[in-house]
Amino acid sequence: MIPSRTAVAAGLMALLLVGSLGVAGMTAAASSAPAADATAGASAQENETAQNVSEEAYVEPAPEEGELYYEASNGDWVSYVNPRDEYRSPYLGDGSGKIGVTLLNEAGEPIVGKTVPNTTVTIPTGETTSWHSHADPLTVQLPLTEHYDRPLDADQFGTTDDLPQGDGYMDSHTIEMHGHPEDATIEYGEAQVSGEHADKIEVVGYIQKAHDTWETDIDPLEAAEPYEEAGGGWTYEPNGSHGQVIVVLQLDSDVTGADGGSAVDDGTNDSTNSTDGENTSDPDNETETSPSDETNGDDGNDDDGSSEMPGFGVPAVVIALTVAALVAARRAG
Repeated sequence: MIPSRTAVAAGLMALLLVGSLGVAGMTAAASSAPAADATAGASAQENETAQNVSEEAYVEPAPEEGELYYEASNGDWVSYVNPRDEYRSPYLGDGSGKIGVTLLNEAGEPIVGKTVPNTTVTIPTGETTSWHSHADPLTVQLPLTEHYDRPLDADQFGTTDDLPQGDGYMDSHTIEMHGHPEDATIEYGEAQVSGEHADKIEVVGYIQKAHDTWETDIDPLEAAEPYEEAGGGWTYEPNGSHGQVIVVLQLDSDVTGADGGSAVDDGTNDSTNSTDGENTSDPDNETETSPSDETNGDDGNDDDGSSEMPGFGVPAVVIALTVAALVAARRAG
């Protein structure tokens, strides 16, 4: 039985409809795949970047009331026991203060310097503090955990509703001093970093506060100032007998290699960081991170298209069927 022209026309319409749906589906799949790959790649890169430090943060909760090393609080400040806290003899007045350092990793998190051993930070101090056994100058040896029983003794930064100062985690290594007359001047010089890994540590700046309690709700990297602007010291006043300075130090990502991706091994191998990190980390990141993203975004989609629809794909099939149907209709007529 020869089909009628009406039947042939209906068949043609059906074929065209199926072909159009197929083309639309293929187009949607092709357009959505790169977007999904790009989103996944961006998320992976963000996670990678967030963990991209050569030394993990050193997490030490601040002592709570009733615990060892908790000292005192009056609601405006809180103090913790510091083995480098000394009183002048003879005691000449109520002038007190702190001088110390905070060492941060590439992400701005407190660390103790496990990846920069045999390195020393020296802060010159004046004659006024020469009576203090850890001053004139103040020297800080890294890593802190190998040289001090209390490597971090102060919670100088951050905020929490549970404490009048700090965020509840220790972040700085300091000396404390008491017994200065209330008209004394405390002086300190520019911090100097020396030793095996000195090139990996950047002196970001200084945060000095005098005549008032320490404001902890600040970002140390943003608040740090050049030495000249910070002041280099302070003079006590009768109603302002406290003062302190924290030198902000940070691992230099350009030197540690932590700015290039995930090939720094998280700082677990110091020999790699000190000898191979700068030379091998960035090239590894260039070959492992960027090309893999390019492969996921481009080559993968090309492979999918060529394996599922060789040649011209669905449009060519639709045209071929349409031509065949028209020829059949002519012959039937």
